[in-house]
Amino acid sequence: MAESAVAFLLKELSTFLLTQSTRLGGGLEREMQFIRDELGSMRAFLRDAELKEDNVSELKEWVGQVREVAYDTQDIIDDFIMRFACNRPDGFYGRVRNFYCSIKNIRARNRISSKIESIKCRVKDIFERHNRYRSDYDFSERGSYSADVEDVVSHFRGNALLIDEAELVGIEEPKRELISQILDGSSNLKIVSVVGMGGMGKTTLVKRVYEDANVKRQFQLHAWLTISQTFHLKVVLKNLIRQLFKEINETVPQEVESMDGDNLRAFVKDFLQEKRYIVVLDDLWRLESWEAIWYAFPETNSQSRILLTTRISDTATGCCTKSNDYVHKMKFLSDEESWTLFCSKTFADDCRPPHLEDVSRGILHKCKGLPLAIVSIGGVLASKDKSKVDEWEMILHSLGGEMEGIGKLERGKKILLLSYNDLPWFLKSCLLYLSIYPEDQIINVQVLIRMWIAEGFIMQRKGMTMVEVARGYLNELINRSLIQVAESYHDGSIIYCNIHDILREIILTKSREQNLVMLATSGDYTRLPDNIRRIAIHEFIENHHEYNRFKHLRSLLIFGYRNPLNESSLSKLLSGRPKFLNVLNLEGAKLKSIPKEVFKLFHLKYLNLRDTGVEIISQSIGNLQNLEYLNLVNTDVMELPIGILKLRKFRELLVYHQGDYSKNFVVRGFRAPREIGRLLSLVVLYSIEADNDETVREIGKLTQLMKLSITKLRREDGKELCSSLGKLTNLRKLFVNSIKEDEILDLQHPISPTPQALQLLSLTGQLEKVPQWLSSLQGLTVIGLLGSGLREDPLESLQDLPNLVEITFNKAYEGKQLCFKAGGFQKLKKLDLARLQQLKWVRVEKDALPCLQCLLVGDCKQVNELPWGMQNLNKLQQLGFFNMGNELVMKLEDKGSEEYQKVVKVPEIVIANWIDGKWDKHFL
Repeated sequence: MAESAVAFLLKELSTFLLTQSTRLGGGLEREMQFIRDELGSMRAFLRDAELKEDNVSELKEWVGQVREVAYDTQDIIDDFIMRFACNRPDGFYGRVRNFYCSIKNIRARNRISSKIESIKCRVKDIFERHNRYRSDYDFSERGSYSADVEDVVSHFRGNALLIDEAELVGIEEPKRELISQILDGSSNLKIVSVVGMGGMGKTTLVKRVYEDANVKRQFQLHAWLTISQTFHLKVVLKNLIRQLFKEINETVPQEVESMDGDNLRAFVKDFLQEKRYIVVLDDLWRLESWEAIWYAFPETNSQSRILLTTRISDTATGCCTKSNDYVHKMKFLSDEESWTLFCSKTFADDCRPPHLEDVSRGILHKCKGLPLAIVSIGGVLASKDKSKVDEWEMILHSLGGEMEGIGKLERGKKILLLSYNDLPWFLKSCLLYLSIYPEDQIINVQVLIRMWIAEGFIMQRKGMTMVEVARGYLNELINRSLIQVAESYHDGSIIYCNIHDILREIILTKSREQNLVMLATSGDYTRLPDNIRRIAIHEFIENHHEYNRFKHLRSLLIFGYRNPLNESSLSKLLSGRPKFLNVLNLEGAKLKSIPKEVFKLFHLKYLNLRDTGVEIISQSIGNLQNLEYLNLVNTDVMELPIGILKLRKFRELLVYHQGDYSKNFVVRGFRAPREIGRLLSLVVLYSIEADNDETVREIGKLTQLMKLSITKLRREDGKELCSSLGKLTNLRKLFVNSIKEDEILDLQHPISPTPQALQLLSLTGQLEKVPQWLSSLQGLTVIGLLGSGLREDPLESLQDLPNLVEITFNKAYEGKQLCFKAGGFQKLKKLDLARLQQLKWVRVEKDALPCLQCLLVGDCKQVNELPWGMQNLNKLQQLGFFNMGNELVMKLEDKGSEEYQKVVKVPEIVIANWIDGKWDKHFL
């Protein structure tokens, strides 16, 4: 993590020296170059030192000093930029102000010069110690730490088998599945991958399969290889050869010891020819490791098998490239399985004291079905006095602390830490940042990645937006089983994610150690260090005297309120002038207005006021020259001031108010100032009101827009909107709402060029016809037509769109029949039909909708039978009927009916009615 701080700083320093050299002057520029060069030269050593710091107190102290120097240098850079960013107005008063600023700048330059000199001295001292430690701790070569890492890996891979075979729970079904894959009779070499996060029992499962008697007798040769993070081809191959020769009771030939990697591969390949073998590659991390060892295995028709375990999904799938290969994804234990495993470990004599059940289940809840966590905490509790409930309750309330101090839990933690240590430096900050969230929080992915960007954690990449890069980071953390997907769209894009509670405790500890984020979960802030960079408050309590200490604060994030946060308390909260603040999250605060202190935060990039009572945005918003993101969703703001046009870095503006299910026209936007087109950096604009032709015309100037929502559109605005859309070549998502339910959306005008990057299109309002240009949107994945009232079947215009995965028709069609023709909608996964009042029949021809997984039908009261051709929907997983007529519902609820037999194989069938403002659901 110190490496992350230095890497981010080096990037900032290079930009700073490039853009501010004339203002710095020769002396200050040379000092900053010295700091950059010295820190840069220590970076490789720093990476190695961080791997050793937990075992060497001197290194831990040194790494912390490097990190703090990086943080303090960043403060100096930001202070300099803020002080020398004075506006230069014209005229007499402008000259007076410039003169006044120049005097202040001389003083500021002297102070900054003094701070830089102090940093330089600290860097010199750090560099001297770096040279000494390099010698003392044998850092002479880049790979010198590998042996230590290998020791750690080898030691703790043993702990992957912490779950004794007698204690295994929930393993029989996956064991049977893996054995059936191994013994399926296919003659060619087959690869079976087992993937899941650390501690899920991958190694234990594969060991049971590997040692199964039926499996053993099917193969002539058997070998188990632990690969781990530090992969050395020669070491692995020599280990394999030793095991193979032991199987045949022969001595390994002497020449093997001197062979290089290529010769070892050839030796193994020749030895295994015409033999039936099974080899386990345990804990494989990288495809490069697989590719290096793969060539040692002959692809003969001997029914040989390779099993591998990995935490990384891409590695699992990358190894299984043939049609008969198989990837098994580990699942968390169910509540029942978790309880069985917990009790077997905790209550060895099978006596389960009733007075401990509630607290035991509370502790178990934190484990969330992770076998390693359950076994680790169970081992701790097994040694506790079972008559003292208070001891158990103390563990429940301080589980994180127990993970620090108890051996068995420490072992479990070390296993999970392997995944963290393997991350590249730029992902470590992103993962640790998740410590801001309360336990069990479902995390909004869009919000998370915007905060990552504002914090400076995302590195620019050529040809990609910052959001695209951030999503790549998120996907990699998911790929490494460190973040779990909680909800996703049918096109695969992720909506919500979360992290396992045990992993959260680990990253909380790491985050505190690295001074990345500190949690304030009570009103006592006296224990927080003065140099804290980020505070996440989970229950705000007014204690403003303490906030004056936090001069280095970069982020203030509030996720809950025990005391109301009003204008007065927010003013006091910011009274310490945290001048470096980048991120301010006030979602849910009881604010009616924004205090003036907020508009003095020069470096503020991210301001979230969602679900507050804010009514007016002051002209002072223009002072926030670095603001990139403003969230005013579900506030009472209806108009934005002209001052917002000063925000040249402004990228995302969210201002809308959502209504309820019972209405079609539920989005209220905002009235934009004139010349909104001056905000040339805008990427997201949601949701602007089309109150005149000029506003619609101005939208065409925002050529960087990727997401646009426009509401209150009138018929006469259609031509101008189509003209503007032709200029938005980067547009990915478009939402268009008419001013009222019976207003025509006149979108028949040509759009030139058509926005080929468009992926999502939502049209709410009357349509005379489906727009002609819609059928040319080859990249479209999601479409919603709401309140369209079309008389012609809209499917004709949509059926050949090659990438469409989701369709919503809500009051969109007035015909009696919808027909999905043969060969159409080849990728569609979700179909939602709602309020089609005249609809009676749905027909699905053969070879239509081959990938449909979810079919929802709601408020279509004349539909009294299932779609004709229902039997063609072989991949259907979810079927929902909402506010439907009684005739169809009664048929479905009769398990002897013909209609029920058509859907009996669908895994999930839900019937629901909207009653008293909520859905009353039941499942068949």
